[in-house]
Amino acid sequence: MTPVTLLAAGLAAEKKSAEVTDWAARIGWLVGLALFVALVYWLMREGWKWRGTLQGDLPELPSAPDDPGPARLTMSGRYHGSTTAGQWLDRIVAHGLGTRSRVELTLTDAGLDVVRPGATDFFVPRAALREAVLGKGIAGKVLTEGGLLLVTWEHGERLIDSGFRSDRAAEHTEWVDAINSMINKTETEGAR
Repeated sequence: MTPVTLLAAGLAAEKKSAEVTDWAARIGWLVGLALFVALVYWLMREGWKWRGTLQGDLPELPSAPDDPGPARLTMSGRYHGSTTAGQWLDRIVAHGLGTRSRVELTLTDAGLDVVRPGATDFFVPRAALREAVLGKGIAGKVLTEGGLLLVTWEHGERLIDSGFRSDRAAEHTEWVDAINSMINKTETEGAR
């Protein structure tokens, strides 16, 4: 035999068929991965519930009065959540304040009516309003500068920042001006 035929015979002898997939091992890995994902989801849910328990001292949210008066401004958009005032990562989840949803805001002389389809509605009385500013972020949501309407209000003994984004972001400045003028007017009337 010549070296070429020996080499060809050796290469032919080394050729094997492709290995058969070990389905039991693959299924085992997939089941293990699914269990891991389920465990992580369950831990996240328990953490959310624990945060709500820790914030159990927060009183029930007020509801809108029967006759809040005529609407000064209305806005439709998104509610992005509420946090402890000044601490944009400390989300408040008690009483459904941590649930993101669509929102219909109505500003009246009585206060701010927050209607959230599929989530708990609430009302911020005029006396509880503290400030309105344009911001860029709240827990879990970061936008461009001025892309978020942040309303600071007092509930119980806690100051809360609630974040809203209008479907038409140009409205935000008008809302900031209107809410802050209401607050200043309330302070001026209270000083008399």
